[in-house]
Amino acid sequence: MAILTPDLTLQPPRSPRVRLGGYAILPRMLDKGRAVLADKPGEYKFACPLDMQFLDFVGVNAKALKKELAKGKTDGEMLAWVSAHAKHTRTAPEIAAWSLWQEQRAPDNPEGRGFFNACHQKVAPLRTDIVTWFDLLDVDDYVSFGGQA
Repeated sequence: MAILTPDLTLQPPRSPRVRLGGYAILPRMLDKGRAVLADKPGEYKFACPLDMQFLDFVGVNAKALKKELAKGKTDGEMLAWVSAHAKHTRTAPEIAAWSLWQEQRAPDNPEGRGFFNACHQKVAPLRTDIVTWFDLLDVDDYVSFGGQA
């Protein structure tokens, strides 16, 4: 499992934009799960609200998915497992539409907007192009590991 396990104290997980089987978020969640299992999660959380967006969409339990990750499965094997155990069977167009919606999703309530704005001001106060959750995660990952916003 060492080859597949990112050390999230040294590098961020994959962007939420990266897709596996058409699903946004999934590769990032797998990175975080593997890092948690290896005790190298850094500041990242497995089964966070973003991960729950994916887990709820497909109907998979976070603990069950983590148990499969602990077996050392590859991304492709994990995708096959998700497909086999998903409570909600999704078509390719549904997956594509959901992933696109996730990429474009922005805060939709005052609490979310306040959190978003506070994070944005902390990591990239001069950037006017940070408008979606994925934008914010990408810039936060970059800045957290030494990049300049």
